[in-house]
Formats: sequence, structure tokens, C-alpha cells
Amino acid sequence: QVQLVESGGGLVQAGDSLRLSCTASGRTISGYAMGWFRQAPGKERDFVATISWNGSTTYYGDSVKSRFTISRDNAKNTVYLQMNMLKPEDTALYYCARSLYRSGRSTPGDYNYWGRGTQVTVSS
Repeated sequence: QVQLVESGGGLVQAGDSLRLSCTASGRTISGYAMGWFRQAPGKERDFVATISWNGSTTYYGDSVKSRFTISRDNAKNTVYLQMNMLKPEDTALYYCARSLYRSGRSTPGDYNYWGRGTQVTVSS
């Protein structure tokens, strides 16, 4: 089993930055792609970003490209999401997840371990 715990969320103003962290315990995240997803009230869970098992490849959702950066530190069993130029539409519960695969994926069904999420609220 893998336990994923997200942290770093909060209430910020539009234009601010936040850095989310996701730390795994139980089993390593090495060897697996990791991803960040988000879900706003009444909406489906949306893909945000993914990173390959060794960090060599990243991929982002269209709405966050050029503003968000995903990274990982396998030695610390941790994945990060640096979020800059935040907008009110970024408000959501942010989840990290461990993929079934080594390469990054954008579909929730390609992930088998999920954290409980951290809330990000951006005021205008």
C-alpha cells in the first residue's frame, strides 16, 4: 500500500503563488509516474500535471501550462506542484496520485493510489 499526503494548500489572492507537496509512505514512488489532479465543487476531476518516473518528462493541462510546474524528489518520496499566477478558476481540491505506469498519464483511471487532497482557494 502507498499512502499519499498532500500539503501546502491555502487561501491566496489572484496572482499569488503556492507550492503543493505530496509525500508518500508505505512504498516508494520511484519507478512510477506521478500526477496532480483537481476537482472543483460540482465538477469532474481534472488533470493538472504529470511527471515521469525519473522526472525527465512532464505534461500539463492546457489551463495551467506556463503557470504550474511539477517536479519530484525520489529520494524524499515527494512530488511538488509549484503554482504561479494563480487565478480564481484554479480554486479546487488538489489531489496527487501514483500512476500504474512509468510514463506520465492524464487519465485518472491510470492511477491506483490517491491522496485525500489539499484545498486551494484563490480570491479575486
